[in-house]
Amino acid sequence: QFVAERKRLAAELKTGDKAAAKALMERRRPTVSAWAVDQLHWQARAEMDAMFDTAARLRKGKLDAQAAHRDAMTALRVRAASIIEEAGHTANEATLRKVTNTLAALAAAGGWDPDAPGTLAEDREAPGFGGMVGVPLAAPAPAHAPKHDHAAKKKEQEQRKAERDRIAFVLKAAKAELHAKQREAAALEQQIEDLEAQLDALREPG
Repeated sequence: QFVAERKRLAAELKTGDKAAAKALMERRRPTVSAWAVDQLHWQARAEMDAMFDTAARLRKGKLDAQAAHRDAMTALRVRAASIIEEAGHTANEATLRKVTNTLAALAAAGGWDPDAPGTLAEDREAPGFGGMVGVPLAAPAPAHAPKHDHAAKKKEQEQRKAERDRIAFVLKAAKAELHAKQREAAALEQQIEDLEAQLDALREPG
């Protein structure tokens, strides 16, 4: 559909704007996962806005935005799976992981640049564990609050708990990513062994 529509629109543009027609024909067909993220911009704008807003708050150290950010990311992943399935594709784990990584990259970058919103042709790599790298940790609380200042002590305890929760969340994401990479590596190793066995068999004299 993309190729056919690109050709049709370029033909229309040629009559009045050959440069635009040429630029359009040079646009590549997006991957399924990149296309799904593009569709989220057009079909799930509220969720996308929530993702960008909560990511911006996290970059400013506002840890209370963590839960809302996770909820926005989860909602977008679910919506992307639905969009992919409705288009006749398979929303498998590998494709949805690419969707999540691209969303995390957009969230960490704070926008779509250098692409226009909703026009990605390729997937983007998440900058670290679920896009959390680059989001600053909260400033450490003072080692000791004055004993007579109960409000300061309570604030310190809250900051320490928020910091523990933050680190635990990033650690969990890191472990999940590590396990996914290990599974992918194991599958590749098995594929290599199978290919080497096939190559050895072909080398044997008949």
